[in-house]
Amino acid sequence: MNVEVRLFAYFREGREKKQIITLAEGTEISNVLDMLNIKEEEVSILLLNGRDGPSDRKLKNGDIVALFPPVGGG
Repeated sequence: MNVEVRLFAYFREGREKKQIITLAEGTEISNVLDMLNIKEEEVSILLLNGRDGPSDRKLKNGDIVALFPPVGGG
């Protein structure tokens, strides 16, 4: 199955900002984080098809995962 992964802010450093990843059926979002070498505690917002939730959600073909780190500013 193919899943689109979109990265935002500094998660893009050294990575593609948008990529299609081929995964096995039943793969969880946490597995994608491992593949991208992103620690779960570094993720502030984790969207699956536009809905926030935990990283143990199983992915399906055509899903879109968006990962946002914490953002600060004044």
